[in-house]
Amino acid sequence: MDFHPTEEQTAAAGLAARIFSDLATHERLAEAGTGSDAELWKALTTAGLTAAVEELGLLGLVLLLEEQGRTTAQVPYAATCAYGILPVAAHGSPEQRARLLPALGTGEAVATGAFPARRRITADGGRLTGSAPAVPWLRDATHVLVPDADRALWLVRTDAPGVRTSPVETTAPWSAGRLTLTAAEGERLGSEGAYEDTLAAARTAFAGLQAGVCAGSLARAVEYTSTREQFGRPLSTNQAVMLRAADAYMDTEAIRVTTYEAAWRIDQGLAAHEHALTAAWWASEAGKRVVHAGQHLHGGMGADLDHPVHRHFLWGRQLDAYLGCGSELLAELGASIAASPAIASTSAASSAATSAPTAEGEQA
Repeated sequence: MDFHPTEEQTAAAGLAARIFSDLATHERLAEAGTGSDAELWKALTTAGLTAAVEELGLLGLVLLLEEQGRTTAQVPYAATCAYGILPVAAHGSPEQRARLLPALGTGEAVATGAFPARRRITADGGRLTGSAPAVPWLRDATHVLVPDADRALWLVRTDAPGVRTSPVETTAPWSAGRLTLTAAEGERLGSEGAYEDTLAAARTAFAGLQAGVCAGSLARAVEYTSTREQFGRPLSTNQAVMLRAADAYMDTEAIRVTTYEAAWRIDQGLAAHEHALTAAWWASEAGKRVVHAGQHLHGGMGADLDHPVHRHFLWGRQLDAYLGCGSELLAELGASIAASPAIASTSAASSAATSAPTAEGEQA
């Protein structure tokens, strides 16, 4: 494994950090409310940071999403890349790649996904019927990647006949919406295995976003406790505060390293299903702990909606449940491990040894 970013990935992450820090300020986020920041989105696409993801790979995207998470910047960057650029590049036909990738790269098209599959949407001859209750950044999207009940992927235009969207407010201000399809025409993307690949990449990408959210929350808590004084000394000198911050730091690093491993394996074409589940589990469970710690370490200020740390809490809780909560991910991971060939062969060997006859002709 080699988690060292390339020069291109490092340069892209540095550029993203500057754009997000310059434009995703507390004042601009407050002004945006629950909507997306059109000026910031234009700045990202103009800088080529959306189109570059095709070359930077999933690990490069994770590095960029960390920078978004640090500032909780309200743009459909994660969704467009995870449900648009990466799946089209990996599973699209030459014609689909030529038609869709340029528009997604310039921001002319915005993608999102009705993930994970919940068997709510059926397909009949390319006509989709069903609904998804909360799709992130749907209000900004021109295309939605929709898995049907058989986990085939369909790309649906939001302005197509039979497609209806309505705003939905979620914990995090992600311009979410409810998607309702009534015999809506869909464009098939990929073949068998495309859904599983896309879900694993999306879980990894959003885990990277969570790593940034947690890092931003912790940075704010460190700054606050280092300057806020109680009984004549900074709060950060209290042992309980230091231990709470240290635990949050270790949790954040656990999210980051498991996410890097999953992204690296996917980029290398290696088996990564269980690694993506592990990263998503850490993002859910540890992410929840970190943003709660950030709130707690801010004391009463953490409950003030005029203070920026509350956004990290809201995003962290949304990411905790998105694409599967911790217990759901753990159950899926356990089932995957139990079904793996190595476990199956070990179980069979153990069963055979237990039932093998002894020298006296009896069973052990």
